[in-house]
Amino acid sequence: MNRKYFIIPAITVLLAACGGGGNKEAQLAKLKQDKTALEEKIAALEKEVGVKGGADSVARMKDVTVAEVTESVFEHYIDVQGSVDARENVNVSARVPGVITAILVREGQNVAKGQTLAQVDDQVLKANMAELRTQMDLANTLFEKQKNLWAQKIGSEVQYLNAKNQKESLERKMATLKDQMDQTRIIAPISGSVDAVIAKVGDNAAPGNPAFRVVNANNLKVTANVAETYAGLVKTGDRVVIAFPDIKREINTSISFASRTIDPLSRTIKIEVPLKPDNALRPNMIAHIKIVDYSASNAVVIPVNVIQYSSGKPYVMVAQPTKDGKLASMRKTIEMGRTYNDKAEIKSGLNKGDKIITTGFQGLNDNDLIKL
Repeated sequence: MNRKYFIIPAITVLLAACGGGGNKEAQLAKLKQDKTALEEKIAALEKEVGVKGGADSVARMKDVTVAEVTESVFEHYIDVQGSVDARENVNVSARVPGVITAILVREGQNVAKGQTLAQVDDQVLKANMAELRTQMDLANTLFEKQKNLWAQKIGSEVQYLNAKNQKESLERKMATLKDQMDQTRIIAPISGSVDAVIAKVGDNAAPGNPAFRVVNANNLKVTANVAETYAGLVKTGDRVVIAFPDIKREINTSISFASRTIDPLSRTIKIEVPLKPDNALRPNMIAHIKIVDYSASNAVVIPVNVIQYSSGKPYVMVAQPTKDGKLASMRKTIEMGRTYNDKAEIKSGLNKGDKIITTGFQGLNDNDLIKL
């Protein structure tokens, strides 16, 4: 009852405001007519807004970027760090002890195998050889005389044999002295360049003490140790990609040697990769090695960071056109293969040509309107 008493005065006030004390029925009819016209305009505008998107609808759309799914080669790598080494990198030392009397090469000089690098004091040997030559001259003379006499049946056979033995004995001693003389030369065991001259004139040379280092820079290799975990995946002939960060260069090649034995201390296997001659490469240079242990052609590959998870299952958001020409988001559950760095191989769930949402996918649900 109280509610009626409040409504009647409100209507009276409204009518009075609209027309004062005039014909209230006419005023009411006009208001209804105006209301009908206004509702028709509102309906028309709402229909127009529904077709073109409208400001409110646009505001509800989320800005995204998309990328079209394509097929490419996907490769998975085992990453290890190695270094450049020379197959022929030799520390050269004297073969006999003695004082070094001459250095015959300089650092950076190219040398041939057998070339003399330095000389060890050989004065005593030279004196011994000079004395031996005098003895050999006498022995040869006596031998020739005994030989002629024996040919004439003069003298005894013993005299002839003694002279012959004396001559041949001295010849053998001379050959030994010559070998000893050769030992006083420090020679290059390989052809290459002199990387370091360690010895100096006046130093005491000794076998085992490096005097020079000779390197053949035309016969280089990369060596690395691979963890035992991957021992069963790495073998001779596997493709590798080697990057040299110091010279910003990358090469594709293959493993020439993979050890079948695991080092008991480091629990690794050793691999070697040959290198072609290159003046930019140096022994001990750092090399980053990527061993290809898996490869798939015509694979669907997407960025790892666009993959989301729901109840432990991976999915991505893709852009799909709606019936009225808009774009909406759609969740697609995927099956992942291997991942490497920022790329993932997709086994199923995506097809070539799908447009995955790469930015702005956070918080999107199925059928959310989006704009590019």
